[in-house]
Amino acid sequence: MDVLRVILIFLSIFAIFPSNIALSGNGKASQEEIVPVVLWHGMGDSCCFPFSLGSIKKLIEEEVPGISVISLKIGKSLIADYESGFFVHPDKQVKEVCEFISNEPQFDHGYNAIGFSQGGQFLRALAQRCPQPRMKNLISLGGQHQGIFGLPNCPSLSRKTCEYFRKLLNYAAYEKYDSVWVQNLLVQATYWHDPLNEDTYRVGSSFLADINNEREINQDYIQNLKFLERFVMVKFLNDTIVQPIESQWFGFYAPGSDQEVLPLRKTRLFKEDRLGLRSVPMDFLECEGNHLQFTKEWFIENIIPYLK
Repeated sequence: MDVLRVILIFLSIFAIFPSNIALSGNGKASQEEIVPVVLWHGMGDSCCFPFSLGSIKKLIEEEVPGISVISLKIGKSLIADYESGFFVHPDKQVKEVCEFISNEPQFDHGYNAIGFSQGGQFLRALAQRCPQPRMKNLISLGGQHQGIFGLPNCPSLSRKTCEYFRKLLNYAAYEKYDSVWVQNLLVQATYWHDPLNEDTYRVGSSFLADINNEREINQDYIQNLKFLERFVMVKFLNDTIVQPIESQWFGFYAPGSDQEVLPLRKTRLFKEDRLGLRSVPMDFLECEGNHLQFTKEWFIENIIPYLK
């Protein structure tokens, strides 16, 4: 089976879970100065779909009067923005967003940021690579900060079938002669993290291994993360999309295992303080439900306070 077929199979079984927003709840904010908030959508979504980020934008504007909400559009059209979640390398996306916010006066006094699914790790890359203007609070909803190793909804497949597809994606992500163009073509391959072959992952990963300082230490990344006032990570307790779900809290499988999962503080990344996370104020939030499935009330209670 060739690499292109691997990619198509991977995409075909990747279920999309838009945010499930209830229609009740209200609140008011009062603050002399409120900084803008930037939203970055996940895979299979776009900046402005009314049933997903469009509704989030409206909700924030209702709860924080006077706030400016910018839902990022990658590319020049909604179609291009949608496709970016699959086919535009994160490095290119982060660079485009950095150029945008650096040239917008409304961000001069800083901004807050909310990332949905893979938008969470993309915004973290933005904080690390683009320190001006300053990101104040980074809120990651279901982001995969240590990557993924497993197929979406894998429990619905037999173990043998699941392992077969996992091996195929490993080939697509890391094969010596194909990894560059595959990762340039398929965004999800850039944060595929194989704990059974950690050395191969570190060498072959074109995005995640870099922003996690897993090859060499980039001191700018460390310093820029420390500028955050708060790094908020939300884990969805019944998530069938992100495997392991602990990646949403920066945890991951133990090296050499696809069964044992380590919390952040027991990982090599934290023990060696490769990103300076020991000095970053972090909040770990939980949400019942599947990937990005939350209610309006939950969002108001748990996320809105960081924007006021």
